[in-house]
Amino acid sequence: MTRVILQRLLQGLLVLFVLATLTFFLVRALPYGPFQDERAVPSHVRERLEQLHGYDKPLVVQYAMRLGNLARGELGTSLKVMEGREVTAILAQAFPVSLALGLMAMLIAVPVGVAAGVIAAVRRNRVVDYAVMAVALLGICLPNFVIGPVLAELFGRRLAWFPVSGWEPRDLSFMILPAVTLGLGSAAYLSRLTRTGMVEVLHQDFIRTARAKGQRESWVVLRHALRGGLIPPVAYLGPAFAATVSGSVVVESIFQVPGIGRLFIKAIETSDEALIMGPVLIYGSLIVVANFLADLVQLWLNPRLRSNS
Repeated sequence: MTRVILQRLLQGLLVLFVLATLTFFLVRALPYGPFQDERAVPSHVRERLEQLHGYDKPLVVQYAMRLGNLARGELGTSLKVMEGREVTAILAQAFPVSLALGLMAMLIAVPVGVAAGVIAAVRRNRVVDYAVMAVALLGICLPNFVIGPVLAELFGRRLAWFPVSGWEPRDLSFMILPAVTLGLGSAAYLSRLTRTGMVEVLHQDFIRTARAKGQRESWVVLRHALRGGLIPPVAYLGPAFAATVSGSVVVESIFQVPGIGRLFIKAIETSDEALIMGPVLIYGSLIVVANFLADLVQLWLNPRLRSNS
């Protein structure tokens, strides 16, 4: 187990290093820079700004400086979106919003997806099964930028049940529409994985033995079949969280949520490298941690994996 944890830790650090490297060079490859905008900036002023922030140095030197700052936990300052403010302070204000939204989306996706998958497996090849799988397929195919405006129009403007934009930490109603938009796709995929896992388990010998002993079907499903049937969806929880986090970039812009995703869009529009790097590393760290936790849960659910590790 210790070896597995160390391997995952090293893999996570490698992923973050690659993300930081790609982000740095992709931002520098943009045709515009942080000191080029619609206003005519005198050349001597631009040169002074570039010297002040190290943009006059060779690209390799800038890259080494950036990696050194990141290793010390220094993300730098925003040059455009919130000029002069530390990126760490900006993200500390926006991160709780994105985290709350992502957790709410997963709290919606996991129970809905697992419950739908179990029901479809128990009612296999019946109307309920076909209906659940059809809805799941629709949820997988529709992107967030389609689901979000539809939900906002229906439940926000026409029915006026929930606000369609803004954020109020103490009012959960502001969180409902963006969280549902984020969670529907993951719930749909989880339902299909749960159905697949449950159908496979329900045909195994120990399930037939439990039924032969006269145990109630609900007890057989929940007590004996569910644990084995959850292995495929648990393996997907890490990627599901990744999809939820990356999807928040679009959803936060649609619903005007003041989270990291919305800042990320503004940073890209203005080539604010420090404010681009921060969200990328946060998203990467969350994905690494989510995949690691999913692996641990898989080891707990499947004794064969524990023995192999």
